[in-house]
Amino acid sequence: MRLFLSLIFGILLIAGSTWIVLDYPEVQSIAMDVMQKGKFQTLEVRHSAENIMDNYKKELLKDSDHVFLEPILTFHPYLLMEIKYTRSENQTGEGLILWSLVDGEMVINASTWETTHGYHDCIIARATREDFKIINALATNRGLLDRESLLKQLNVENDLLDLWLDKCRTKNLIVQHGNSYRLHLQEPKLQVVPETKLNQWLVSKPAKNARRVAKRFRPSQIESIAKAAFGNDFAIRKTTEIFLPVYSIVVQNPDGSQMTTFWNALNGKRLPQSYNLE
Repeated sequence: MRLFLSLIFGILLIAGSTWIVLDYPEVQSIAMDVMQKGKFQTLEVRHSAENIMDNYKKELLKDSDHVFLEPILTFHPYLLMEIKYTRSENQTGEGLILWSLVDGEMVINASTWETTHGYHDCIIARATREDFKIINALATNRGLLDRESLLKQLNVENDLLDLWLDKCRTKNLIVQHGNSYRLHLQEPKLQVVPETKLNQWLVSKPAKNARRVAKRFRPSQIESIAKAAFGNDFAIRKTTEIFLPVYSIVVQNPDGSQMTTFWNALNGKRLPQSYNLE
């Protein structure tokens, strides 16, 4: 009886620990710190906040009554995936993908920080491989196709196409206008090569006193959406959680209000205002 109770307690302890790690990103960060001996991997800071403020002073400060406050450096979580995929009929591609664990979008080019647009919605909707057959067909044709063109391009039975379309509509991934269907996204960017142009260095940084933004998505969600989007020949060999250094640069206005902008410390470029993820 004692052995049985010990076994039940052990199972509950493991289940509870797993639930805590998955549902509470801050606990996961602490656990990662312990495992990595108090360090985490991040892309290198190549531009200082002072350099950015000097370069964009005229843009950020309207006059002498506007002043900079102390900038804040935070670290935003990404999933780095070692992958392979079919590049052509006779060639396999191998490379890396960098995918945000906060906004749910893939980085296309790490130098410019160009990203996709639309995968966030697909993750929220739990898009499947069947959903992506519709999504990718539309994305290939500027986001819009009529039913007959979809039927011809996907080469499936009428009933199956109707089932896929109904599911995508229910998930708010597409909308119907008469006999045509379009992606339910503003300026979608989904048709990309499944590989990030990445030539930046990774460095280790002490976790103590480093401000890290909590994850909004689990790594398993990113892996699932990538596999669904890029097809059967896409495989993930290894995943690593890394971080992007981001500056919050604050301007004090004459009336006491403040304006905050966000800057990529890797390339020194401004991030969209929607990047306020703290």
